[in-house]
Amino acid sequence: MADSSVEIIEGCRLPVLRKNQENEDEWPLAEILSVKELPGRKLYYVHYIDFNKRLDEWVTPDRLDMKKLQFPKKEAKTPPKNGLPGSRPGSPERDVKRKAESVSLASQVSAVTPVSSLPSSADESQASVFPALRDSSFSITPREEHQPLAALTTNGSTRRLIPPQPGRKRKTCGGTDEMVKVFQNNSPRCSSIYLPPGEDSQDSSDGIPSAPRMTGSLVSDRSHDDIVTRMKNIDCIELGRHRLKPWYFSPYPQELTGLPILYLCEYCLKYLKSLKCLQRHLTKCNLRHPPGNEIYRKGTISFFEIDGRKNKAYSQNLCLLAKCFLDHKTLYYDTDPFLFYVMTEYDSKGFHIVGYFSKEKESTEDYNVACILTLPPYQRRGYGKLLIEFSYELSKVEGKTGTPEKPLSDLGLLSYRSYWTQTILEILMNLKPDNGERPQITINEISEITSVKKEDVISTLQYLNLINYYKGQYILTLSEDIVEGHERAMQKRHLRIDPKCLHFTPKDWSKRGKW
Repeated sequence: MADSSVEIIEGCRLPVLRKNQENEDEWPLAEILSVKELPGRKLYYVHYIDFNKRLDEWVTPDRLDMKKLQFPKKEAKTPPKNGLPGSRPGSPERDVKRKAESVSLASQVSAVTPVSSLPSSADESQASVFPALRDSSFSITPREEHQPLAALTTNGSTRRLIPPQPGRKRKTCGGTDEMVKVFQNNSPRCSSIYLPPGEDSQDSSDGIPSAPRMTGSLVSDRSHDDIVTRMKNIDCIELGRHRLKPWYFSPYPQELTGLPILYLCEYCLKYLKSLKCLQRHLTKCNLRHPPGNEIYRKGTISFFEIDGRKNKAYSQNLCLLAKCFLDHKTLYYDTDPFLFYVMTEYDSKGFHIVGYFSKEKESTEDYNVACILTLPPYQRRGYGKLLIEFSYELSKVEGKTGTPEKPLSDLGLLSYRSYWTQTILEILMNLKPDNGERPQITINEISEITSVKKEDVISTLQYLNLINYYKGQYILTLSEDIVEGHERAMQKRHLRIDPKCLHFTPKDWSKRGKW
């Protein structure tokens, strides 16, 4: 469909032909990020608008719909923002977003209504619960939605609106020991539950991701995005018996990015430019498993703990590989403050990497995971939940509650939500009646049992729409659909961590100077 008389340049937008999940043709709008001229033809690197970047690809001219070509708008020259050189003028998308935010703020001011205080004592909040209660008038609305905005005035004139500070704690679900009854369709498996004081949820499902931290081996930092890092630079990676198609940019050496295949040693993760170099390297490489201590083994599954300071080369190579499949993270070469836990599968040839997670040796914010990744050949087989479960088993041994570092990727958020859901429902459904009375459990007790941070427990219950407000009391309702869905999910979950197979002694890193 490409018209040879019209030159397509970077920044143009037009529909591009692609196959969807049902293998049907569709024409989503895409932006041209780069143009590459080959002998006799051109290739265009496109990003599909509103699609994940891992779907970006090189396409041929016949897949472009030239009839709906949109040229980039010329932007007027404006002074650099904040006086900083290199700042770019606002794009149409950002301008639209700003307008939408201003409208949203204005509508929030006009729609603010006072909210009565929530009950705080356990005696006031005890209640019976009816099965499958879904009356919208009793559902919990986060307090943040009703929080009035503060107006900043200077010399009597209103300057701007300031939303409530995100760091301040807000009360959303009553006191620490507030009781909430749990009914499960009149079955014997019912309980009462206490809700702690509401705090800002750390789940990024509210649409406003938490502010990224500027520490960590892989942390979000969009300020340095440019056309280079927006494009995949590696075509294919051969890792053991698998060939992987990278999803995102990774800062491998420039001379390796033009190769049709990048070869990695699957044991030390060293990158090589040819199969012959790899074969020569394997004759010298003595590793048949990741460096570090094996702290878990059950069946063919093993976990190795790797110190980012003692095994710096391996840790950096692992980060380079992980960056191929993690978009929202930026690579840092300072691996000293981190521990890496690599999950492997064992066979007669050695221990083959399946996935990994990293964590800070010392975390002031109770993070028990910095980055987490299951390699594509092993995805959708339960290994992601196994990595998550293992991270919480380590937290149990350490006697702490933990939470993953935010923001989570799209796939990471799905995995964590699924794990939290199954873990919490498993506890609620296994509670036994005590002397004919419904057993009682608090959010804090759930958090202590699972090592899941209480904010994640609350956000999961709210995400599942289990918390309701009924006759002055908070209730949890487990409908038949939720119970049956949970039982089906647990039947499919064959891989579990056995705490008896874990041989792990936590270290007090605060006493070790520079580790």
